[in-house]
Amino acid sequence: MGHHSARHRRTDSARFLRQFRREEDGSMVYLGMIIFLIMLMVGGIGVDVMLAEMRRTQLQDTLDRAVLAASSLEQDLDPQSVVEDYFEKSALSEHLQDIQVEEGLGYRTVTATADTSMATKFMHLAGVDTLTMNALSGAEERIGSVEISMVLDVSGSMNNNSRLYNLKIAAKDFVDTLTTTTEDGKLSVNIVPYATQVSAPDSLAQYLNLSTEHSHSNCINFASDDFATTTLDPATAFTRTMHFDPWSSNDGRDDDPVNLVSNPVCRESTDTSRQIVVMQKDASALKTFIDSMWGGGNTSIDIGMKWGTALLDSSLQPVISNMISDGAVASAFEGRPNAYSSSETLKVIVLMTDGQNTSQYYIHPDFRSGESNIWWNEQEEKYSVYIGEDSGDEDNDGDLFEPMFYWPHDGTWNDHAYGEGTYETTEISSECTSFRKNGKCKKYKEIETTVTVDEPGSAEVITYEGLWAYTSMKYNRDNHYKPWMGYDDANYDWYSSIRKYVGSSAKNTRTQAICDAAKDEDIVVFTIGFEAPSGGQTVLQNCASSASHYFDVDGLEINDAFAAIAASIRQLRLTQ
Repeated sequence: MGHHSARHRRTDSARFLRQFRREEDGSMVYLGMIIFLIMLMVGGIGVDVMLAEMRRTQLQDTLDRAVLAASSLEQDLDPQSVVEDYFEKSALSEHLQDIQVEEGLGYRTVTATADTSMATKFMHLAGVDTLTMNALSGAEERIGSVEISMVLDVSGSMNNNSRLYNLKIAAKDFVDTLTTTTEDGKLSVNIVPYATQVSAPDSLAQYLNLSTEHSHSNCINFASDDFATTTLDPATAFTRTMHFDPWSSNDGRDDDPVNLVSNPVCRESTDTSRQIVVMQKDASALKTFIDSMWGGGNTSIDIGMKWGTALLDSSLQPVISNMISDGAVASAFEGRPNAYSSSETLKVIVLMTDGQNTSQYYIHPDFRSGESNIWWNEQEEKYSVYIGEDSGDEDNDGDLFEPMFYWPHDGTWNDHAYGEGTYETTEISSECTSFRKNGKCKKYKEIETTVTVDEPGSAEVITYEGLWAYTSMKYNRDNHYKPWMGYDDANYDWYSSIRKYVGSSAKNTRTQAICDAAKDEDIVVFTIGFEAPSGGQTVLQNCASSASHYFDVDGLEINDAFAAIAASIRQLRLTQ
């Protein structure tokens, strides 16, 4: 009985274990199915999200391109229509929601929104039937504060091949492009016309520390070190270029009225067509000046570039402030030139030449001031040339210790300047020696009388600064010295030894120095080689901010160069 009960218990236990195994197998299958479904759902969510992101990216890219194009100040179409056209061509018109446009002089801002939805392929299993994607984009083109120096070649070669004519058209279009898309007071333009030298107007020069040998013109003989910096400190002493003419053979002193030399290295201060235009914002005034430009003289790219950078340097702020007080510069430009650290200001130089650096002339320091050896009799309009003591007895009177003067008007030697001595002349008078009965003279005889007469007028010694200002160097050489010295000696003593120059090689080095200084201050330098020779092209290529900032153009292509530069200056950027 006991044995039977034990066997019965073992059979029940085995049955229970088999049943347990069957129930455990079902649970594992169920758990596996749940895990599979979860993995499928996660993967499906990823697919849905990926598809949604692809659609959102397409929408966002289309929106970005649309508002960027619509905000451009160059296009004249309605900005809203531009955005709508982009979406229509992308077959996304139904998704475009809102477009906002704000614009005024010098700026345009376009913002737009779009949305789209997508039916989910897997997420609906979790109760999410659709996904909605939103896109927002904004673009703005705004011409901020811009300071520009247009450094333009007006040397004699610009008269060839209609270059000056074509330059004027391109430069005026450049001015129009910038001024018509810029808020008033944001844009200041300097124009630096350069040839052998650069002339500053009196309104600017009066606030610089220039030497005072004369006041006929306002050019500076910059030293080599001046080209290593963009500054032009008004407290620094600068040597004023002498007012002189090394080219022509004229004399203006005997004109009526008296005239300065006709072809000076530095144009007289009354000639506004060669003077720097300082911080101008009026398009009409700028274009009128451009029209007045004329070609003549050598080429000094270095001096033009020096002035162009100086007019963008904050060291000139005190000068500009004074010019504003005088009414020579608009009050909107108070505080300019802005500091280089100002993130609100773009500083640009546009440097153009059709040539290469040539000689820059100046007067030897020993002949810049003080008394010359030329005397002038204003009343009689006659010169006298003092040569020292008469050691050679030029006048054949036996006196070797008297002063000796050469009189160019009659080629004679005398012991005084014409007008400072006397001369003897013979006067002839008549005396009646026989009378008629009626009392009238019947016979005359002539009587000669020697009379001492003062020479007419009065001679005054001329200073060197006065001599060069009214008498050209060649006239002085050829009329005052050549007749008695011979050409070679006269040329050496009174021309080549006095008219000094900075040569092209030194000027190329100076140009590179000032270009490097400008770029070190983040001034954007565009250069234009306008039918320039290879030497000039190399200088310009090395000066430009990059290879893409240099333009090599011929003829009417100069218009394209200025247009491309104007487009580059304008700041177009995404703002959101």
